[in-house]
Amino acid sequence: MIREVVSDTLLVLAVLTVAASAVGVAVSQNAYARLHYVTPAAVVAPVLVALAVFVTEGLDQNTGETVLALFFLVAAAPFLSHATIRAARIREQGNWRDLPPVPDGGQDDGAAGGAADRAADAARAREAS
Repeated sequence: MIREVVSDTLLVLAVLTVAASAVGVAVSQNAYARLHYVTPAAVVAPVLVALAVFVTEGLDQNTGETVLALFFLVAAAPFLSHATIRAARIREQGNWRDLPPVPDGGQDDGAAGGAADRAADAARAREAS
């Protein structure tokens, strides 16, 4: 009896997670924001379903198969998110490798302050002219 209650509770939480993600996707402004709302449906909900299977079945072949499928889902999620964002950026702005030119003709090493440094250099150049 208690196993069914715990299992049903986990499944309800999984459904609520997916429903909340769907609402987030519906109200998001762009693909980048939508992807953040898809992540709980792609990672948290399968974990809850796997836990529900574990509670219902115990240590069983079904549990092992579920854990294996869960492992592949969780392992693939970051790669799929990255590929999706890259595809969206290519669609919007062209080649994802294209970087804005560095004002002084130097190389941008990709450091965290690279864009801020370029903006400050451009502002100083405008003031000087």
